[in-house]
Amino acid sequence: MALTSAFTSINLPVKNAEQSKAFFTGLGFELNPQFPDNENSAAVMIGDNLQVMLIEQTFFNTLTEKETVDTLKYAQMTLALAVESREKVDEIVNTAVSLGGKLHAEPEDHGPSMYHWGFVDLDGHLWAINYMNMDAAQKQGGD
Repeated sequence: MALTSAFTSINLPVKNAEQSKAFFTGLGFELNPQFPDNENSAAVMIGDNLQVMLIEQTFFNTLTEKETVDTLKYAQMTLALAVESREKVDEIVNTAVSLGGKLHAEPEDHGPSMYHWGFVDLDGHLWAINYMNMDAAQKQGGD
């Protein structure tokens, strides 16, 4: 299947779009200038072809007939991002915590091939930040 749009969008309900926007731009992500910035939502680019729409809960509820998940009790999904280095993993997670997020587990160090750590954003969504050295992973697999 081929995607027809220039990017994919993940829609997340948030309690306060302005606070969430400040959180994600504080992590270094940029707002998508193609989407209007308003009090109900913000489009944050988290990759070349991926954006997260931060949508106020009350407005989000008009987009679905289903009840949204209480993120204090349940995990609906984990958003996993790949970054270029172990240091970048630590930087993003530590910055998220400094901006009001919470740690999600301890870092997982799988030697030279993989490093993983995560945080919980202001609205309880789980984020996994990963570094994978494909050369090291292939060498480990070939041993």
